Amino acid sequence: MTDTQPFMDGLGVDFLGRGKVRDSYVLGDDRLLIAATDRTSTYDVVHPNGIAGKGLVLSQLSAFWFLHPKIAAICPNHFISLVGDWFPTAEGAVSCPDIAGRALLVKRAKKVYPVECIVRGFITGSAWAEYSVHGTMSGKRLPSGLQESEEFPEPLFTPTTKAKVGHDENITWGQFVDLVGGVRRARRLRDWSIQLYVTARNYARDRGVIIADTKFEFGDDMLIDEVLTPDSSRFWDVEKYEPGRAQESFDKQIVRDWASGTGWDKKPPAPEIPEGIADVTRHRYRQIYHRLTGLQMAA
Repeated sequence: MTDTQPFMDGLGVDFLGRGKVRDSYVLGDDRLLIAATDRTSTYDVVHPNGIAGKGLVLSQLSAFWFLHPKIAAICPNHFISLVGDWFPTAEGAVSCPDIAGRALLVKRAKKVYPVECIVRGFITGSAWAEYSVHGTMSGKRLPSGLQESEEFPEPLFTPTTKAKVGHDENITWGQFVDLVGGVRRARRLRDWSIQLYVTARNYARDRGVIIADTKFEFGDDMLIDEVLTPDSSRFWDVEKYEPGRAQESFDKQIVRDWASGTGWDKKPPAPEIPEGIADVTRHRYRQIYHRLTGLQMAA
């Protein structure tokens, strides 16, 4: 599940497009099948090898959040069902074992907003890198004296572009308003994003997990794409949390840290992920799935 798209070839399904991780297929005028592969990217570049079973965690954890009553109550979302070893077509069910547990059947958004709605509860990652040099985050001045991984008094909304090629870029509130089509929608998406984050943060903290930051995507005024996964969020252990340093993460931070340490210039082609790094990452993805859902991933 890391190469082109052989798993849906010959099944009479129209291929819509490929993201860094997901492949999308058209199922009629108003539905899509979105299959999460095991492809792995850092700094918006896909590595030549992936993390075995990663797509299963991404799709099944997203399904868990889409169905969570408190999450579903905040705003509409595109989720219809998690797909087993079949998918529906106009003619009926078609067998495709390769997508079992890693594909979502969803409502198709006619207009996808070209932004990522990022909510930060703690200063870490690129936000800490900017602050430690300039004293700012997304270009805005922050109070002096913040420590790495420190929690903000209130979550902060820091939108970015959603680049098809290259890196996402921080944008101002005015740019965000223009990209989503007006102040009213911009406020709605911002408020939904913060409410989604706070609701998930509180749920996770009761299970010993800190959600440091996350990103959401929207189309047709509904939540789309993936939700609160190790690819889109930073997860930390409550018991090991200590401000003033980087935290051990249940996400792909270990891959980011390794990639940064290789001397790679963050431009294509990306280096191959070592087996040891891939194995540790796979284990952490499965750990966070279990801690958040109470369920075990199938082998």
